[in-house]
Amino acid sequence: MKIFEKFALILFCNIVLIISVLLCVMIFGWVDIRTIGNVIGGWLVGETSSKIILGVCALLIIIAIKCIFFDRGSGDPMRDRPGVLLQNENGKLLISKDTLENLVNSVTNEYKDTKDITTKVELDKDNNVNVLATIVVSNDSTIKDLSLNLQKEIKDRIKRATDLEVKEVNIRVKNTVDVKPVENKTEKKV
Repeated sequence: MKIFEKFALILFCNIVLIISVLLCVMIFGWVDIRTIGNVIGGWLVGETSSKIILGVCALLIIIAIKCIFFDRGSGDPMRDRPGVLLQNENGKLLISKDTLENLVNSVTNEYKDTKDITTKVELDKDNNVNVLATIVVSNDSTIKDLSLNLQKEIKDRIKRATDLEVKEVNIRVKNTVDVKPVENKTEKKV
């Protein structure tokens, strides 16, 4: 959101809040309507203050119309796509982000030195894939070699399975722990 839009939204919300509080106070009878009228009426007496208030009201009307009728999105329609849409002469294929994340998880789970994996896949407008994998590794693993092997294997697996280009694979090692071998993991060790 742009700075002007944030400022306008804050201003709009504060004015609506003040008006709401004043109306509640008047309805509950805690303050007499004439008292509020006298306070506000003192501001409205001059010609200059009337023009300022009119300008502020016009601005608030424009902001309200913009908020109601115009998109408040980030302006990046590709950011929230569910996946990659590929098309050929036979039809269309949608590969979801979940599918790509599962591919990354399956590669990582093949290594006995890895334990927990959290994956985030981002797609750019050219259908390039960016992967962020957060892992927990074994205390006795060589992290540099393990991450290099994971990066290569993830790129190869995604390319082989989907024919998508992987722009980058970023590995974040969250922690090191004693990893006991699990039966379903193969003996890939760095």
